[in-house]
Amino acid sequence: MDKVIRWGILGTGKIARAMAHGLRDAPGAQLVAVASRSSAGAQAFGAEFGIDTCHGSYQALADDAGVDVIYIATPHTLHAENALMCLAAGKHVVCEKPFTMNAREARAVVELAREKKLFLMEAMWSRFLPAVQEAKRIIASGGIGVPRQVQADIGFAANFPPEHRLFNPDLGGGALLDVGIYPLSLAAFFLGPVAQVQALAEMGPTGVDEQVAFSLLHAGGGTSSCACSLRALTPTEMTISGSLGRIRLPNRFYKPDHLVVEPMDGERRVVSAPYLGNGYTHEALEAMRCIRAGLLESPVMPHADSVALMTHLDTMRGQIGLVYRADHGADPA
Repeated sequence: MDKVIRWGILGTGKIARAMAHGLRDAPGAQLVAVASRSSAGAQAFGAEFGIDTCHGSYQALADDAGVDVIYIATPHTLHAENALMCLAAGKHVVCEKPFTMNAREARAVVELAREKKLFLMEAMWSRFLPAVQEAKRIIASGGIGVPRQVQADIGFAANFPPEHRLFNPDLGGGALLDVGIYPLSLAAFFLGPVAQVQALAEMGPTGVDEQVAFSLLHAGGGTSSCACSLRALTPTEMTISGSLGRIRLPNRFYKPDHLVVEPMDGERRVVSAPYLGNGYTHEALEAMRCIRAGLLESPVMPHADSVALMTHLDTMRGQIGLVYRADHGADPA
């Protein structure tokens, strides 16, 4: 049997819970430790998920010899600092999206992982889901001809107070980093590297972007039209169009359990592609596959992609005038 991989979760919020549930459905995964900023927070999370080791500090988890890989589930602003801490302690890292706050931080994290010869992956869970993988396979096989255009939107009405992380600039708030990363990352996944970006935004009273429309020009040909919103409940669909047809990921394209193939000549067909557990299971399975194989990165979400996507987000933030405290800092320690 494949070696059991021992996981630790750093952070105890909503996304940490989602990953804890996801790991339950991942054969060969064992969730052995959790860390919070307080012992009480860690103990409560541990009791909920049956975790034996509950650390009252992030550093204690990084130093835990009984952990192989750490999933970072803290706010965006802490991703780089936490990832560097875990890598420095010799741990493999799966870091929640967006990977970091900017490209400078992303490069620093990647450099340390390579120097330490440790596995590092951005937790862009959608790329690993069966429906997204099947769409990629159909495109590669010529099923819709030459892929030329992606259209994607993601939006919900975030009815939260201004201090909520989604609107708080000190916590990396705004639509682009929180949900805009989904259409950006998947458009690049389907149409290849992005050569040029252009963004327009509606800014909110706290100074963060609440709605953004952005266009991408892909280096190998093709364009993408994307939108993200914290103000409107949008269709949240993705369409990949080619010279011979199109593929639709309908209704919550970031978590699809089926896809619709609509060829120019031929029958429209619905392809079922259910995911395991709550969907987070698949990124855990990929991380463990890579770690067992001695890989330092995943071919599905390679380091170069994570750095490039943060670079494009930096460019778009420059275009819409969105500046974070992290943009002024030195390299994260």
